[in-house]
Amino acid sequence: MSTTSGTTSSTAAVSPLTTADAETLVAAARGAAEAAGVAVSVTVLDAGGHLLAFRRDDRAVLISGETSTRKAYTALQLNAPTADLVDLVKPDGPFHSLPTALDRPLLFIAGGVPVHRDGRLIGALGIGGGAPEQDHGFATAALRELTG
Repeated sequence: MSTTSGTTSSTAAVSPLTTADAETLVAAARGAAEAAGVAVSVTVLDAGGHLLAFRRDDRAVLISGETSTRKAYTALQLNAPTADLVDLVKPDGPFHSLPTALDRPLLFIAGGVPVHRDGRLIGALGIGGGAPEQDHGFATAALRELTG
């Protein structure tokens, strides 16, 4: 705790996303996808963008591994669900040049969500393999399981 001008503020550390958390997210996302009959890839990144967990179902299309990772990275970098960003990169959107302006693996398709703990960004989850709306649903179901 620090005191400035008579006020006290807390700068308590927030626990980082752990491999156990990542495994919970992967299992929950895969469970939601399996219940819907969809084969997916699931990527979990920590707050620094480093891979914590990845799983591609045997029947998932090969590109789903790449899309799940890019969705997670995009959600992490912009601290927003990719479903909320889709309109921003359309030709008339304020971020229309962002996907090609950076040499980074951004992907503005629903299925990526940031992971927060105590209001702080601690990582991101990306799902690929289903329709974008399905992938987003699987990701949000997995977040509910983690925070739940």
